Amino acid sequence: MTHTRTETADQGWDGPWYRVRTDHFEASFLPGAGEPLDSVCNIDVEVRLTADGSRWSATVFTVAEVERLMQRCSRTGEALAGRYFWCSDSLIVRDPGIDNMTQVLAGLLDDGDFTQILQRLQDE
Repeated sequence: MTHTRTETADQGWDGPWYRVRTDHFEASFLPGAGEPLDSVCNIDVEVRLTADGSRWSATVFTVAEVERLMQRCSRTGEALAGRYFWCSDSLIVRDPGIDNMTQVLAGLLDDGDFTQILQRLQDE
């Protein structure tokens, strides 16, 4: 399938949320206070699709962050001493940053995989 680059129409802070609006969705990220947006590696996101208004969520991790968490668990003894990593609504990406994560979300939507990977939230 051909990937079309989703152009960001608008982005910026809205209280604790960093919102990215595109033609196809609005992604609301919840970064930690003072966390540089281009190095985010573990973040919750809620996505509202423009087409139908449905809401979806995920916790996005980078591969490096999953490795870091597993190493920590190997020291603390959690998760069978770091032998596994699990999160019910996880999406693992290669590269950090909100821009990269937004591009991945757009690609998932383009490919038709979006609804298989993110968790649908109840309508408000």
